[in-house]
Amino acid sequence: MPSKAIVGTEVVDLNALAQQRRDALPKATTYELSGVEFTLPPIKALPFELQERVGDLDNTVGVLKDILGADKVREMYAAGFTFGDLELIAQEWQKRSGVEPGESQASAAS
Repeated sequence: MPSKAIVGTEVVDLNALAQQRRDALPKATTYELSGVEFTLPPIKALPFELQERVGDLDNTVGVLKDILGADKVREMYAAGFTFGDLELIAQEWQKRSGVEPGESQASAAS
């Protein structure tokens, strides 16, 4: 049975607006550190199911595994990446994604 709109309520079609926002996002950025090259999409372009994991990037390794794959993360391990390197990656990724450091999960999704 099709759903009926409640009389007096407005239905807003967000498809065109959502596409405009997606089109306005920065492009993916390729980074290089210790001979390891990797490309990260803008944070706001990540699939919704990653939103909770990204948040303020407290779980950078888990997020990188989801985005880059376990093989690329193993390459980062082998290159000797440090916690400081992961922090730098997170900061630069946020900056190039147009996300302020510490921006909340809710605002990162908007």
